[in-house]
Amino acid sequence: MNFLFHLYTLQAGLFVYDIFWVFFTPVMVSVAKSFDAPIKLLFPTADSTRPFSMLGLGDIVIPGIFVALALRYDVSRGKERQYFKSAFLGYTLGLVLTIVVMNWFQAAQPALLYIVPAVIGFLAAHCIWNGEVGPLLEFDESKTAVVEGSADKPSKKVE
Repeated sequence: MNFLFHLYTLQAGLFVYDIFWVFFTPVMVSVAKSFDAPIKLLFPTADSTRPFSMLGLGDIVIPGIFVALALRYDVSRGKERQYFKSAFLGYTLGLVLTIVVMNWFQAAQPALLYIVPAVIGFLAAHCIWNGEVGPLLEFDESKTAVVEGSADKPSKKVE
């Protein structure tokens, strides 16, 4: 199995994990509120009783790795960065939807509930539309490397 499959699996697991700990236990919200470290982003709200919405570092990093891998796939093909754009658009819309829902319901929301389906969904829809599901699923990032001195031209590793 390649790295992309493992990243899909990781995101699916974190999707379930985030939903469980936010909706079914008070642990995630209480830890996020009490823990004062640079592992969360605070967004101001219009509500004076709840002046900030929080977004955890894991909600940014894991989908971000997926978006970066979409960019690596585009670079390895030597074509325009179309899959990166799809994944990044999905991430952006998932993040905006998360913030809107947090403010609408005035309650904690598991950000990965919105971000993971958006990122994977946009990329999957793009692959299906272009008929390139197989090549994307077969992509193995470890088999490509960038030649020194040329940042945009991938080459095959000699093993």
